[in-house]
Amino acid sequence: MAMSHVLYLGLGVIAGIFGGMFGIGGGTILIPVMVFMFGLTQHQAQGTTLAAMIPPIGLLAAWRYWQAGNVNVPMAAFICIGFFAGGLIGANFVQNMPDPILKKIFGVFLLFVSVQMITSK
Repeated sequence: MAMSHVLYLGLGVIAGIFGGMFGIGGGTILIPVMVFMFGLTQHQAQGTTLAAMIPPIGLLAAWRYWQAGNVNVPMAAFICIGFFAGGLIGANFVQNMPDPILKKIFGVFLLFVSVQMITSK
């Protein structure tokens, strides 16, 4: 196995641990690492993250949360349907956006979310 494959696998394990703990992974772990450590463009990192999520990535973690009574199944189903359509809309929207602009928008989004999480009760 090539060293890059080991690094990618390690990144997946780390993203999986954080995903299982906090429900995060793609946007907050994978994309920044792929851009800043592996040299992908913002578009490539976002596309690669989406491709990695095609299999049922969160299935085992979601199952564990469901066992503990912490999954609202009807809500998750409707969100999934909306995400399916919204993902296509969003992907179409950003394809011609310059990478530096997309990176800045992504950063502002993460900053906004982090401030909200830190300052909320």
